[in-house]
Amino acid sequence: MSTLTLVHRQDCPLCDEMLAELRELGRTLALPPLETVDVDSDAQLQRRYGLHVPVLLLDGTVVCRHRLDAAELQRILRRV
Repeated sequence: MSTLTLVHRQDCPLCDEMLAELRELGRTLALPPLETVDVDSDAQLQRRYGLHVPVLLLDGTVVCRHRLDAAELQRILRRV
């Protein structure tokens, strides 16, 4: 089964917004399980994403950055 991962940072309004939008979308669309990972908890994540959070990943592949692209997420999920 696929997994969504939200790479975020504490005290990040964009991160909070994307998480809230994902939860709202999940009420009308069957989404894969969602895990959240703090970018500052891992040096590799810091190097990879730095200030470019939030980042939504599906099975490790970037779906969108900064803002939720619900249409793109739905398009990708139809292929999975």
